[in-house]
Amino acid sequence: MTNPQHPQPCAQPLRRAMVAAACALAGLAPWAGAHAQTAPAGYPSKPVRIIVGFAAGTGPDIVARLLAQKLSEGWGNLGVIVDNKPGAGGLIAATEAARAAPDGYTLMLGETGQLSIAPSSYNKLPYDPARDFVPVSQVVTSDFVLLVNPQKVPARNVKDFVAWTQQQRGLFLATFGAGTPGHFGAFMFGDAVKLKPEPVHYKNTADALGGLFSGDVQGVFASVGLAAPQVKAGKLAALGTTGATRNPSLPEVPTIKEQGYANLEFSSWFGIVAPARTPPEIVARLNADVVRAVQSPEGRAKMEEAGFRVTGTSAQEFARTIAADTATWGKAVAATGFKAD
Repeated sequence: MTNPQHPQPCAQPLRRAMVAAACALAGLAPWAGAHAQTAPAGYPSKPVRIIVGFAAGTGPDIVARLLAQKLSEGWGNLGVIVDNKPGAGGLIAATEAARAAPDGYTLMLGETGQLSIAPSSYNKLPYDPARDFVPVSQVVTSDFVLLVNPQKVPARNVKDFVAWTQQQRGLFLATFGAGTPGHFGAFMFGDAVKLKPEPVHYKNTADALGGLFSGDVQGVFASVGLAAPQVKAGKLAALGTTGATRNPSLPEVPTIKEQGYANLEFSSWFGIVAPARTPPEIVARLNADVVRAVQSPEGRAKMEEAGFRVTGTSAQEFARTIAADTATWGKAVAATGFKAD
């Protein structure tokens, strides 16, 4: 994907992310294996808010609500509020979360676009992922699936889809917003199949799927969790998934790698972050409770049923993931030449 003639706008954000990850690792080292009793007495003593940068019914919202339910149960049904702040590919939510009081009562379910892609794809961000947040835990990973409208597109696998689009006026792929993983995933797909895609940005999931149903676009990369019900109902056709292995929610759908495109593999993740300067003992308590919630038999089953792969990592592991993905996605952004104001 990279082109040596293009500048690498991810370099500076990557350096910041790597420094932040190193600092996080140093600061978090004493917390390893911390248990709930390390948190201040009485925390939490009131409802905790989880900000989500996407609308109700989307993948991040589903994960946040499942997590909120389990956390609330573990905290004596104290209450965990999911606060949807959709818009600008999650940037509105991230900006608000970054400015929240660092007291453990406002968190964000962050995702790849907000924390690892945005530093390379925007000229100016109203927040700095490395400076303004402290990682708590990566909750899940999410594979994508290439969807088409079976009433409009005759192809049922990737090779046939590529051959079909070569006979059309272009390759038009919907996205759920500029700067999102699906946006740059479309370019990664185009690079793999030797076609130049035309991304068509929609404000939200419903609008993007509407464009697919109307025939205004030919395909979309959607999260497996969002896509699986539509595929199983026969409303949309799944041509291939983007993970390293087949997704348990759509086991009959081969990966795109299986279909001969060995270099095409990408996914997204969702994880809890807190405002910078949140006390380490609170972050440790949150990490222990988030991991316990998602790795419990019921929590894991519900997340997997919704189409996600459960992770539930340490804060240190999540810091490393954010830094590594800043590099990976930064290369993809640089290759497209995309920059948003």
